[in-house]
Order: sequence, then C-alpha cells, then structure tokens
Amino acid sequence: MVFKDTIQFIQNTHQTTGGIPLHAPVFNGKEREYVMDTLESTFVSSVGAYVDRAEEMMAAISQTQKAIAVVNGTSGLHVALQLAGVKAQEEVITQALTFVATTNVIAYCGAEPVFLDVDLDTMGLSPYAVEAFLKEHGEKRENGTFNKKTGKRIAACLPMHTFGFPVHLDGLMKVCTEWNIPIVEDAAESLGSYYKGQHTGSFGKLGVFSFNGNKIVTSGGGGMIVTQNDSLGVLAKHLTTTAKVPHKFEYIHNESGYNYRMPNLNAALLCAQLERLDDFLTNKRRLANEYAAYFDSQEIQFREELEGTKANYWLMSVELPNREARDLFLKETNNSGVMTRPIWQLMFKLPMFETCFRDDQKNALYLEDRIVNIPSSVRV
Repeated sequence: MVFKDTIQFIQNTHQTTGGIPLHAPVFNGKEREYVMDTLESTFVSSVGAYVDRAEEMMAAISQTQKAIAVVNGTSGLHVALQLAGVKAQEEVITQALTFVATTNVIAYCGAEPVFLDVDLDTMGLSPYAVEAFLKEHGEKRENGTFNKKTGKRIAACLPMHTFGFPVHLDGLMKVCTEWNIPIVEDAAESLGSYYKGQHTGSFGKLGVFSFNGNKIVTSGGGGMIVTQNDSLGVLAKHLTTTAKVPHKFEYIHNESGYNYRMPNLNAALLCAQLERLDDFLTNKRRLANEYAAYFDSQEIQFREELEGTKANYWLMSVELPNREARDLFLKETNNSGVMTRPIWQLMFKLPMFETCFRDDQKNALYLEDRIVNIPSSVRV
C-alpha cells in the first residue's frame, strides 16, 4: 500500500482500526431532553417554541438581524434567490465546483447559472473571475446589469464557502457592488466560519445554512435563511410558511408560497446541537491541527484556513499531486475502511447544465483532479 502510513495515522487519530465515517453526527448534549419535551407538548410540526428559539440562536450566531428556519438548505437557497430578485429567464453567477444544490436552486427559479472559476486558495468563487466576466460581458442599465451577449439580466451572484473556507468576500463584495448585483451566500457548509471577524452568511443580501445529518450541527434535515434586512426576513418567513396570513381560524393565503417550514421536532434537536457548537468547533480544530502537523512532512497538502479568516473545518481536505494519485488514495483508504471522497464533479459536466456558460475553469479543473475529503468528525 502506497498510503499505508497515512491510513494508519488516520486510524490512530480517530482511535479505531474499524470503519471511520467521513463526518458522523454527535449527540452528547440535551438532544433527547428537548425532543422528548417536544413530543410531550404535542407541538411536533411547524409551529412551536423550539422553532422560535432556533431562529433566535442562529441570528445571534450568524450576527444577523433575522433568521428563518426552513426544512433544508436547498429550500432556503431557493427562497433567498427569489427574495434577491431572481426571475425566470435571468442569469445567476455562481461556481461549478460546488454541491449540486447550489445550481439546482437557480433552475428552480427558471434562471440559468453562469459558471465562473474559483480561486485555488479558497476553492470558492473568484472575484477576479467575476470581474473579468463582467468587464467583457456586462452592461449596466437603469434596471440592472445585463449580459450583452445573451441580453439577459444578471440577477444575482451565488458564491459557496467550500468546506467552510470563506471566499474572498472583500473582493467579491466590491465587484458586485460596482455592478449592482446582489450577493446570496451559500453558507451551507460554513457555520462557525468567519471572514475578518464577521460570520459568513452575513455579508450578502441573504445567506443560507444547512443542518443536514453530515453538517457540524444537525437537525436531521433543516436549514436557515439569515439576513440583515428586517423586511426581507419577515417576507422570507411568510413565503416559507405557505404565505398564510395570520388569522385565528381562517385559511387565507395572499400569494404563492412554499411549505418549507422546519418542524418543531427538528428544531428541538437543532437547539441542543447549537448549544454544543463552540465545543464542536474546538474539537474539530484540534483534529485539523493534528492533520496539518502530520501532512506537513508528506507529499500530500492539507488544506488550511487563510490569514484573516477562521474556517470551521467542516470537511477537512487534502490535495494530491495529480488525478492518478487521487484515485489511488481514494481506493486504498476506502478499501481500508477509512471513508474518503473526491470533491464534486464540476456542474457543467452534468447533463442538465452542460450547455450553460462557463469560463476556462482552469482552477476548478485543477482542484477537481486533486482534492479529497478525509474523516472530519467531532471525536468523542
């Protein structure tokens, strides 16, 4: 085995020779107490004290004015794009190196993704690529920025903080402000990540987090829309709760909304998990430091946070020298019960997005050939 020593190190680090998952949830707080409290209250569906509490906790954690609980991160991104003004037959700038949900939600709006390259250091949307695209293809008009070639309005910019590493937000905010394009942050993977002391998800017009079972904290399924704009937050809550007008007994809906509500049962689990967030982050940072020290003497590069940022190290990743070494590493680790996985296939390679615009994708293609996630769970 070429990677025998590395596999042994990972097994020792996680104190097991058995199977090691990529990222398993940890329930060692008040999860059972809160869930049982919900069952006893009978408020297990979309209304309840734990939903309200989870929203308050997430607003405080993300340093935003409003937080709106939803059934998953994908539904949150869908509504966030609509609230940012994205309509059918428009375009949204995003990255091809991402989980498919980032791109699917653009299609849900009837819009089309514009795939621009990522930066090698963040693995997230590059402000330089965005600026270059807009200088070549953008045209400022009274009602927004348009793509001169397609004639379509460029309605939003949707960066994703890959594996919890913040994108270069200063540069991205600057170029999008100059071109009057709102930013919606896909912060699904970056709970607990900061850029220059400010939490990810709080920079754009809206941000969205995920609490899927493999995230740092989980509600089983679930997500959260956050925003600094009170009125947008109120509208987000309205749209995600079937656009129902409050009334004691009548069912009145004043527009087409969505049943994207987080059940109180899930919110109870989330509240208990959020109480443990700081401990989880500390635990994962300790693991990241151990990985960094080990890989410093290897031909494999461990991905670390950049100066001026604080990453949550959600999924820790290594960079192999080339595609051949990557594939061998994946094969040997998984055959030894150490779960690893490659970074996502680029979105423009999927059949439903293969005709969408893309730039040269030089960095994204480079990373696709080399990046692998390694076991990143909180150790208990």
